Amino acid sequence: MKIDYPIRLQSYLAKCGAGSRRSCEKLITDGRVMVNNKVVLELGTKVNEDDIVYVDDVLAEVADKTYYFMLNKPRGYVCTNHDPNETAYARDLIDIPERNLLFNVGRLDKDSQGLILFTNDGEFSNLITHPSSETEKEYIVRVDRDLQKKDLDDAYRGLVKPYRIRAYRIISNREVSVVLTEGKNREIRRLFDYLGYDVKKLTRIRIGSVKLGDLPTGQYRKLTPAEVRSLERDAGRKE
Repeated sequence: MKIDYPIRLQSYLAKCGAGSRRSCEKLITDGRVMVNNKVVLELGTKVNEDDIVYVDDVLAEVADKTYYFMLNKPRGYVCTNHDPNETAYARDLIDIPERNLLFNVGRLDKDSQGLILFTNDGEFSNLITHPSSETEKEYIVRVDRDLQKKDLDDAYRGLVKPYRIRAYRIISNREVSVVLTEGKNREIRRLFDYLGYDVKKLTRIRIGSVKLGDLPTGQYRKLTPAEVRSLERDAGRKE
């Protein structure tokens, strides 16, 4: 991977596979990054090719290769690479030698399932997840009682603040397809809870143009180059 030095520390970390640019900024402000044996807290810090960078005492080196995977996450798995209170990590389902380089692009909460992307390309992750990209995420939502069209119309029109859906399609009395573009933390669950529904099952089936399809639960596959380009093109076009 070619890098033009000097480069901002958070961008360098993203290219090393430490996370998205935003998550790398948090690594810095949390005091977890060292440059030449000194803790660095300033986001504007730049590094050169001969600087030595560590994250949590692990050497951060630019990856020779970028990886892009999609996973059908089962319920009960978390989308984080470290949590002392958890034992089931979604990343561990991707069985490759370079697994430790991967991080999730966006999140699915522990009780949700479906499509989640993994990569070691921080710039790609930042592009897809940044609010300005307006990358669509589609979910199938199953609730505990019959859906009322007025509730969904209110959510579509932005009357249920601060939540708003891009589109919806009723599948059955208690199941609906919902499209979001921002994806705030637990947004769908909070939205339906506000409307008086209990979400019984939540499955993400699409991110941008990439669909979950018939990928079995707990299985993964590489994204094709065309899928990666499509995600980048769609996100970049909206910036």
